[in-house]
Amino acid sequence: MKNLRYLWRRHRAACVAFALATAIALFFALRFAAFAVYWSNPAHRDHKIEGWMTPGYVARSWHVDPQLVREALGGQFEDERRLTIDRIARQTGVPKDQLIEALRDAIAGARAGQ
Repeated sequence: MKNLRYLWRRHRAACVAFALATAIALFFALRFAAFAVYWSNPAHRDHKIEGWMTPGYVARSWHVDPQLVREALGGQFEDERRLTIDRIARQTGVPKDQLIEALRDAIAGARAGQ
């Protein structure tokens, strides 16, 4: 405890920087662990494609290249991280079921080509 008081009095900026760096490292370690646990669950693999899913979620769940998913949905989109299949359908005017079918066909074609 004496050493900590000494460090705090003499090297306050270094202590704050160290605490901040530790907090950031802990945040990313916990985030990595959460993603690893989530995606290792078999229930999240080849998940039935639904309107609430984002293109990135579909790519991770089906283990395909995100570019394949983008192309099947009709190209690049702004703010893709928050864009769901439902929103893409509304923006492009293409029915959601048609987009989902295009995704299924593209994924099946990619898997058959492997």
